[in-house]
Amino acid sequence: MGEPVVPPLAPSFAAADHEPQLGSRPAKPGSAGEGRGQGNAVNHGPLLIKQLKREDWPAVKAIYMDGIAGGNATFETEAPSWEDWDKTHLEGHRLVALQGGEVVGWAALAPVSERCVYAGVAENSVYVADSAQGRGVGRALLEELIRRSEEDGIWTIQTGIFPENVASLELHKRCGFRVVGTRERIGRHHGVWRDVVFMERRAP
Repeated sequence: MGEPVVPPLAPSFAAADHEPQLGSRPAKPGSAGEGRGQGNAVNHGPLLIKQLKREDWPAVKAIYMDGIAGGNATFETEAPSWEDWDKTHLEGHRLVALQGGEVVGWAALAPVSERCVYAGVAENSVYVADSAQGRGVGRALLEELIRRSEEDGIWTIQTGIFPENVASLELHKRCGFRVVGTRERIGRHHGVWRDVVFMERRAP
């Protein structure tokens, strides 16, 4: 019998309009507009969502660090280097949201296992800048991440979220995720035991 797929200890979900990161905190739920494609980029109202590239990393890292500082986005205590982050996330499933030419949020998928049986299972992260909270950035990113994942044959997206991150929980529910359960006292964060709500979305 195969090993069960379990999420990493740290919620990887920071702010994306579900509440955690980019300016630093989890994002507030918002509504995303209809997308219109422009090559690899997609317009969601005033937002332009495109593939995350290495040149976006300084802005992406800053948003990630703000999410870490907020305390309810992830167990991580520092942001990785581009090289380390690049090795652990799926190419083709990394997005940034631009508004006025500036990065205001990002989202990405990471594989949950190297076993081929789990090739279609990934974990998502979404972070939104503090300055862009409540504008639908997180939802636009997550919806586009889901759309692209389904086109690429990914059948399940999972995530772990701190229960205190209510906005992120609500965002994921609005985007079709369900609560599988709560992993109680699964990890210590700054000396405090934290629970993690495990959620997943299965492709139709």
